Amino acid sequence: MAAPLPTAWFNGTYMPIAEVRISPLDRAFLYGDAVYEVIPVFAGQSFLLEPHLTRLERSLRELRIRSPHNRAEWVTLIDGLIRKNGGGNLAVYLQVSRGADVARDHAFPGDHVPPTVFGMAMPISEPHPDRHGIRAITRQDQRWGRCDIKSTALLANILAREDASAAGAGEAILLRNGLLSEGSASSVIIVEKSALLRPPAGPEVLPGTTTDAVFALARQCGLRCGDEEISEKRLRGADEIWVAAATRGIAPVIELDGLPVGNGSPGPVWRQVAAAFEASKTGERAP
Repeated sequence: MAAPLPTAWFNGTYMPIAEVRISPLDRAFLYGDAVYEVIPVFAGQSFLLEPHLTRLERSLRELRIRSPHNRAEWVTLIDGLIRKNGGGNLAVYLQVSRGADVARDHAFPGDHVPPTVFGMAMPISEPHPDRHGIRAITRQDQRWGRCDIKSTALLANILAREDASAAGAGEAILLRNGLLSEGSASSVIIVEKSALLRPPAGPEVLPGTTTDAVFALARQCGLRCGDEEISEKRLRGADEIWVAAATRGIAPVIELDGLPVGNGSPGPVWRQVAAAFEASKTGERAP
């Protein structure tokens, strides 16, 4: 992802990102005790904003970090970052930590310590180059037990993604106890006999705002969608494999662990749904 744009938000103020200063005692710095969210923006308009904010609020509740803003305030904050950074195609990154106390202590600080709120915007490529297809590798899922929380503690994700990068792949697809969970930085959808399938909701996977939107569009296209446990064998035998993320959209996986997926090119179901997804960004109808 590209370098951040000049204007950030920090604890109630828009300011140059180069001037943001965060305490070394902030719990995000010491413990990864924070949540984050990434909202895509196309032509200056936030995309899927409500589900992204719903997920942010859920992550805060699950980690018992008090929400620093109500829904309307979040929307205003995000709109300000878009406007002050020139609009266009962006990713707005929001992070909320439990704040900075006067000492390092595992126990939660008292209510006198306010959350730390940071926001920034980064340009994104549109359309995303991954639409031509990516290579992926598989790795064992070594993350913690609450992957349904969008926490900034991402070391296992980072290690898996670095393995993918070193292998010349665009993503690492994670397996836990023989079942598909998700990607190092994405959700995963497979296609079997024109049906879209993803792992069911649970602590092993992050609730997918993008996959929810993809499933809704696929159903409008007359395709069946379902949440099912997906074994490694089913993953490797799928007709198509997609990875989905806020700034990536839906990307077809054309090679998994060195072997072609399907015929080794983006599949027909992906082409149909991807056209509908791209059209939905601007409210158009897919051809």
